[in-house]
Amino acid sequence: MAVSESRDDIEQVEDAILDGDVALRRGTAQAAFRHRNFRIAYIGVFASNIGTWMQNVLLGAWAYDLTHSSVFVGVLFFAQLGPLLFLSTIGGLLADSVDRRRLLVGLQLTQLLLSLGLAGLAISHHPSKLGVVALVSAIGIANALAAPGLSAILPTLVPREDLPGAVALMSVQMNLSRVIGPAIGAAIYSKLGASPVFTINAGTYVFAVIGLIWAQYPRRVGAVVEERGFARIASAFRIARTDPLVRDILLMLFSFSFFSLAFVGLMPVLASKNLGIATKSVAYGLLYAAFGLGAALGAVSVGTVFASIAKVRLLRPGFAAFAVLLTAFTLVRSPAPAYPVALLLGYAYFVVITSMSTVLQSYVSDAVRGRVMALWIMGFGGTVPVGVLLGGWLADRVSITGVFLAGAVWAVVLAVGSDARRLVARGATNV
Repeated sequence: MAVSESRDDIEQVEDAILDGDVALRRGTAQAAFRHRNFRIAYIGVFASNIGTWMQNVLLGAWAYDLTHSSVFVGVLFFAQLGPLLFLSTIGGLLADSVDRRRLLVGLQLTQLLLSLGLAGLAISHHPSKLGVVALVSAIGIANALAAPGLSAILPTLVPREDLPGAVALMSVQMNLSRVIGPAIGAAIYSKLGASPVFTINAGTYVFAVIGLIWAQYPRRVGAVVEERGFARIASAFRIARTDPLVRDILLMLFSFSFFSLAFVGLMPVLASKNLGIATKSVAYGLLYAAFGLGAALGAVSVGTVFASIAKVRLLRPGFAAFAVLLTAFTLVRSPAPAYPVALLLGYAYFVVITSMSTVLQSYVSDAVRGRVMALWIMGFGGTVPVGVLLGGWLADRVSITGVFLAGAVWAVVLAVGSDARRLVARGATNV
């Protein structure tokens, strides 16, 4: 305890020097960023995610250019993020049971090597589609095992009262990387092809490794998991089933991801068919960047503009705004208005996501956090590609417009069902 208190005192001195001894409102993004360990991990993950989103977004455009098939875009998107649906619970169990630093550093290095392999495959003008899917799937598996651990260390880097600001900032970096990554990646892809994009992404994993090694955080949490065998892996579902608030938040997330977020993976199809934007162009990269910028602004608003508002009270207006904006984005037929609509759509999207994440992170205990956040990642990352896979199949048989409008309708359903009073009664805090 004395060692811990000594470290806290040192950090407080550093923070006072950094901030000029200016009082900060607790729970804001600025208050969270003053903590040294959070800054180190944040910057490392941010730099790595820029490369990740260069690759993630350009994979869809590359897949469409290779095949002109919505189904193959869906398949590759599922290979990329589908493992989050099946393996996140194992990643969460590992995050609660083993040395988190060794786990996370090892998995970052694994993704580095696999991305280099993908870059080598992409040199060919006619790469093996099976090989592409296999390598993207392997990257997705490593990411699925690492993601719960990355989410679980977040609350250990800041005091509990600054957690809302930290959650908002992590959402900001993820979405700013969606802005910076696609803009850089699209420029490189349009001039040099896909291979250099994947090579640069591989190099950015080094930043995450440095941040994870340099930052100080508990490497083991001493969680006791009583179950054995398959029940041990499925313990996250037991926790969610028996806790009403965790169950409600996760059900909203899973259904939102499946029914409403197919547009994230199928944006290349909409850009080509509805807007006449070539997927191998800077214009497409800027469209996705506009969406990412809006998402980043939405996330930072939760930790600044809306810092004093209970996050459960942001859900209903957030879902409603998302439904209206997704409808507008689906029906627009020229590029010029699509850019501002994409920005506003991203804003509403991440006000909702960041608010739900803050409610959940503020509620769960450290002993189960890895496993609960594994379910969050399953819903946020793993369910989306299932919706994209189905949406791609429907888009080829019906229309991309119909798929996106169905997602808007479900967002209206969630707006009606996201009752703040019920969530507070089930344990949600006024953060």
